[in-house]
Amino acid sequence: MDKKNKLLEKYQGKRDFRKTSEPFGDELSEDNNKPLFVIQKHDAQNLHYDLRLEVEGVLKSWAIPKGPSTGPGDKRLAIPTEDHPLDYADFEGVIPEDNYGAGTVIVWDTGPYENITEKNGKKIPMKEAIDTGKVSVNLDGKKLKGGYALIRTGAGNRSRWLLVKIDDEEADARRNPVSTEPESVLTGRTIEETASEVADKLNDGG
Repeated sequence: MDKKNKLLEKYQGKRDFRKTSEPFGDELSEDNNKPLFVIQKHDAQNLHYDLRLEVEGVLKSWAIPKGPSTGPGDKRLAIPTEDHPLDYADFEGVIPEDNYGAGTVIVWDTGPYENITEKNGKKIPMKEAIDTGKVSVNLDGKKLKGGYALIRTGAGNRSRWLLVKIDDEEADARRNPVSTEPESVLTGRTIEETASEVADKLNDGG
């Protein structure tokens, strides 16, 4: 099994691509000086936000039940999920019923990010940072900017990840973009409007 298929095996195995419009993920990306991050709002069984970071040609992913915060030091549970293909970064639409993750997806925020993870004063690669459970990134999105840390706590079955806003000039406890900025950064539509539009197209035979 080649590298591409191994990285995306779990993602592809969970989906029936005859029914879902999600991308299959045919190719890994080339190395990118400005890797991409995306946060997708996903109204599945439970509404949540999926944080994805481009790392070694795929999107490393965490589900954030309460969504990201801009408040300094705020801790949000981050649940690791399977790697996604890079072309998932601009996926919006409705995943059909009886499919994994059934529900509506919009791109809530996206942009480049910078790896700022250091150990002993030296920057370490993202893959190594994730493996060690301490990741620091600087986001340059449309809604989120500045430093965020992903931190793994505990061990074994007790381990969990937390997404924490770093206290920098972009931190702002007064903002709550999850509530005040619900729209897609690609289309300007809310998740409800996206679902309605897809349903209208299906009803029209489109």
